[in-house]
Amino acid sequence: MTGTRVVGLGHFQPARVVTNAEMETIVDTSDEWIQRRVGIKERRWAGEDETVESMAANAARDVLAKCNMDISQIDTIILASCTTFDKSPNTASRVALELGVTHEPVTLDINTACSGFTHGVALAAQAIGAGSSETVMVIGVDKLTDVTDFTDRSTCVLTADGAGAAILTAADEQCVSPVVWGSIPQMGNAVRIEHSNNDKFAQEGQSVYRWATSELPKIAKQIIEKAGITPDDLAAIVLHQANLRIIEPLARKIGAPQAIVATDVVYSGNTSAASVPLALSKLLEEHPLPSGAPILLFAFGGGLSYAGQVIKAP
Repeated sequence: MTGTRVVGLGHFQPARVVTNAEMETIVDTSDEWIQRRVGIKERRWAGEDETVESMAANAARDVLAKCNMDISQIDTIILASCTTFDKSPNTASRVALELGVTHEPVTLDINTACSGFTHGVALAAQAIGAGSSETVMVIGVDKLTDVTDFTDRSTCVLTADGAGAAILTAADEQCVSPVVWGSIPQMGNAVRIEHSNNDKFAQEGQSVYRWATSELPKIAKQIIEKAGITPDDLAAIVLHQANLRIIEPLARKIGAPQAIVATDVVYSGNTSAASVPLALSKLLEEHPLPSGAPILLFAFGGGLSYAGQVIKAP
């Protein structure tokens, strides 16, 4: 079997809900300003004992339970994050250990910031298609509050924490379309977490907004064309949950009137690499789709990297 299918999604969010009213006590902002500029009403923040590893493991447990699978069945773990600061061992191996592995899975970390999960799905599909893997878990996880500058009202109202996970398996049909991916290194500094800035998240918001709203619709249409379908065929659209004011115009320009558009950013904030799997997992819980229904996944992040594909609903 050289095809790939997504067999399930899972997610984890910290219990602490931070409303815009609470943000008003932290920084000079207001509920009206936040909702008008980015569309967020609340977000989830992790506690000190909730780490990148623990959130990833919780999302992994959720997807394993939903798929009625055991960690021993997973031969490859791909973990996407931009908030893992230990150099070695990689976080994927630490998550595997926390999940109680007794076998020897492939474990690897990738960092393309907010587009990490869609990059991971592409790598998983390619590994399965090449015969290198049979069952792959892809985890997107970030604890952005660890890298948030709480004096910067333009960014601290965005950031949040969470994790999402998917399991992909070999199949007799191809249920994951070829990826469309790339980057704009010349605009890499538009979104950054740099040691020279005390490892804090910073961005050029207007530059990102202009690029996202003008260029991403063209790339999204390439993804749909490469999947061999039309926008009318899409059952759902799950974009990186960066900003509702980017998601809404992008979804309109894609032109898929029948598609459910994920807007989890309103209640979860921007969770970086976790945002697509988190939003997708919650969407499938709230709006169960027929098996095989086409779903567009598309994300962009630091380095202005981007990646997207169409998957068939589990």
